[in-house]
Amino acid sequence: MDQIEKAKENNIQLPSELIPDPGANIVLSAGHDYTSVTDRIAGVVYLPWKNSPKKWLVGAFISFCFVNLLMLAVYLLFTRGVGIWGLNIPIAWGFAIINFVWWIGIGHAGTLISAILFLLKQDWRTSINRFSEAMTLFAVACAGMFPILHLGRPWLFYWLLPYPNSMWLWPQPRSPLEWDVFAVSTYGTVSLVFWYVGLLPDLASLRDTAPSLLQRKIYGALSLGWRGSAIHWHRYQKAYLLLAGLATPLVLSVHTIVSFDFAVSQLPGWHTTIFPPYFVAGAVYSGFAMVLTLIIPLRAWYNMRDLITLRTIEAASKLMLGVGLIVFYGYASEAFFAWYSGDKYESFMYWNRMTGPYGFMYWLLILCNILTPQLLWSQKVRHNLSVVWTISIIINIGMWLERFEIVVTSLHRDFLPSSWGMYVPTKWDIATYCGTIGFFMLLIFLFVRFLPSISIFEVREQVHHDLHAKPVEEHA
Repeated sequence: MDQIEKAKENNIQLPSELIPDPGANIVLSAGHDYTSVTDRIAGVVYLPWKNSPKKWLVGAFISFCFVNLLMLAVYLLFTRGVGIWGLNIPIAWGFAIINFVWWIGIGHAGTLISAILFLLKQDWRTSINRFSEAMTLFAVACAGMFPILHLGRPWLFYWLLPYPNSMWLWPQPRSPLEWDVFAVSTYGTVSLVFWYVGLLPDLASLRDTAPSLLQRKIYGALSLGWRGSAIHWHRYQKAYLLLAGLATPLVLSVHTIVSFDFAVSQLPGWHTTIFPPYFVAGAVYSGFAMVLTLIIPLRAWYNMRDLITLRTIEAASKLMLGVGLIVFYGYASEAFFAWYSGDKYESFMYWNRMTGPYGFMYWLLILCNILTPQLLWSQKVRHNLSVVWTISIIINIGMWLERFEIVVTSLHRDFLPSSWGMYVPTKWDIATYCGTIGFFMLLIFLFVRFLPSISIFEVREQVHHDLHAKPVEEHA
């Protein structure tokens, strides 16, 4: 600190690594007022296209290319059928279900950050809740593609809905796949309403400050006549609190129902009671990892270090570490009960998972999901954003490997050795998966460009709290 003070007195520029991060212990950097917050966040939306960060332009272009790859893969799927995928008997569930569960898991962090942390009054969520809510919607959109594409006749997906029909061919209500339809659609609907209601004050701010007439008209229509009156704020706060209360149980219920796709079966490796909490923890784990994967580059590209401070990144890292320990408990429970149950099929399944043809993937997921995140115990690691970003990517890879292990290793060697088989994804499996990643990223890039990725009015509230806290501290 003496070196820094001397440098300030002598107007000497220190290397960046010697300058402490101003956001190490605060949610919002000092020096902001209501106007600067609005200008700072809305300025990203108003930024001329020619001034967009080059990395944003390159990322959006690459994402668009992958979307075209997705369109090609879907076209071939519709014209040739699911034979272009690597599905077989006994592995009738392949990449489609693996990626469905993975995407639904990623969509959990948004609702957790927005609803549960809002109810718990955690101020560090302010700078990332809007972004994570959008991420939830885009992840659910990607997840919803796979069950439909997995159908033999995807153009008849509406048969899953219990619509009135003369032949009384209603869906099977005892099927977990039918439960998925209602769980995911409810989750997506509530998340969309929750996200849009939270946007209304900010859309009104964009309407009032937009530089062009077209932008003012578009944002004015989207703001639904918001004037910021006392009655508007009163109704908004009641509606937002109600939606947060509705969304909170959805965090637990949606992935619990997704886990029932496996847990209600009699297949070794699936028929276990640990799956509901284990799946929920894994979903939150991968969701927070994706939030950090996306928010850290965004923070650097648009120079938002004063709004997304180090305290927010550190708090998200700690929560991710804690949920990761719950996931580790789930792995340990699976191994323990496979041994303790005395069931030879269950024991064989778990031994095959560790040492069989897909054993290397099991140990790789242990490295990604359990061992690597333990680095986050160190504060130095949590304050090194490059390391945190790398760990978050590793966790996303590990959570995908976990879904692969759950689906494939329980299916490829079942009760009858005569029906054993291997699953190898084809290039169209991989193309469809990579295409949905491109679709997800393109939506993220467009969201950042056209809508405020940080909640303007909630950051203003933080400014208000900071301004009113200073006299108390000075008096003390």
